Amino acid sequence: DRDKRPEDPRGPGPFFYFGGSNGASIVVSYCESRGWQRICDKTRTDYKLKWCETKSPAAYYSFKAGGQLIYQIPNNKVLTTKIGLLNSLREYDRVSSKVNYGRGNRMRLEDFFPVTFRMDMKDEREAFFNGTTIRIDTDTIQNMWICKPTGLNQGRGIFLLRTPEDITAFRERLQNTIEQQSNRKSLFNLPQARIVQQYIQNPLLLKGRKFDVRSYFLIASTSPYMVFFRHGYIRLTCNLYDPNSDNITAHLTNQYMQKKNPLYSLLKEETVWSMERFNIYINETYMLPKGLPKDWALGLFAKRMQHIIMQCFQAVKAKLHCKLGYFDLIGCDFLIDEDFKVWLLEMNCNPALHTNCEVLKDVIPQTVTEALDLTLEIFQKSCCGLKLLPLNSQRNFLLLYSGETVTITKQRHKTTRPFSTLHPKSSSTHINTNKTVAIATQTGKSTNRASKYSETQAKCLVPSTAVLSSSAFSLTNETE
Repeated sequence: DRDKRPEDPRGPGPFFYFGGSNGASIVVSYCESRGWQRICDKTRTDYKLKWCETKSPAAYYSFKAGGQLIYQIPNNKVLTTKIGLLNSLREYDRVSSKVNYGRGNRMRLEDFFPVTFRMDMKDEREAFFNGTTIRIDTDTIQNMWICKPTGLNQGRGIFLLRTPEDITAFRERLQNTIEQQSNRKSLFNLPQARIVQQYIQNPLLLKGRKFDVRSYFLIASTSPYMVFFRHGYIRLTCNLYDPNSDNITAHLTNQYMQKKNPLYSLLKEETVWSMERFNIYINETYMLPKGLPKDWALGLFAKRMQHIIMQCFQAVKAKLHCKLGYFDLIGCDFLIDEDFKVWLLEMNCNPALHTNCEVLKDVIPQTVTEALDLTLEIFQKSCCGLKLLPLNSQRNFLLLYSGETVTITKQRHKTTRPFSTLHPKSSSTHINTNKTVAIATQTGKSTNRASKYSETQAKCLVPSTAVLSSSAFSLTNETE
């Protein structure tokens, strides 16, 4: 295969590397439209942008902060694996409940995250098996559970625990696995850790079908933090919802699982709705019976999703590795129950960027393009020491959080002066590490800044300033 590849371009570049297939046509077209040249040798380190489905330790080892962009924060698993997210939210819930008891707008974990047990922890495993009861009342199964492997996506490895017999069989399999592990001499190739989560059995339905909501959480920069939210789309099942069904495609809404349904080719376009169609349906079907405000889906529901995403971000802000050039686009999955309570199901790294439906052809390219526009603009402004806001490329992404770092401009004859003398108190340099903003539109004094940005951006492909993180961005080692 390598012999068939064209020879990698050489010269000054800029170059970009794309690895994998998810979103390839969108990202490659975006980079080539900017005059960047694609390289196929993943070991090359002279790239401007590197976008890979699978993270490689070597890529982060050779990464040049402030000189390159790389997709996926290296330790994003604190958000995007089931156990990582659970641990982060639990720790934040425990600490913040003590520090900010009775203050602020922090949500309790049980207010938005289903009850969850880790099967790799003995005490939690025993608590689940000793305290779980499944009842069958009037032919309806009560207190169902769903078992998920921590590091897989697209619904792979997921199964339901619907009956007492399912619980017993699962316990026996798990015990056999644990015994086999204890007899192994090597710790390699251990089975995938799992969680068991309470199944939401009363989901809100759209025309009788189960659905969930895919939204986007963009970390366009980690130094400084720049965090955004964007609406995505609605994912529906092909079949009408039956809580007693033993067909997993009746319970999981993602496209990977729905493609297994024999009816998918006929119902494909009905398995994905736009947010606008969803909003109209909620207005027409539920607004009066449920006493909802008009445009609940685009108003209160959107704010609830943003609130949950911000709490997840706050839970990992001090854990994520921060370097100028790290960025991430994360897919967030939410479920609404029949009481219109919003639940966070999971967060996914490298979310699906396929465009096999008309709605996806509209949403996905716009999402990826704007995410790259924002990331590149913030990166170039940071390298040049310019103010980040307003953002000229911001369209459909909503800014949730803006953090600021201390930027030090190198001075030829003052490099030996201590930090405090470079930035005396009277200096205009300002440090604000807890600035939270919600901006729906950018207005006002943008003309002068826009022209200043356009004049300097070409000079900023290689930064002339050193960007240092303040103590607010100092990181703790990951404990998972």
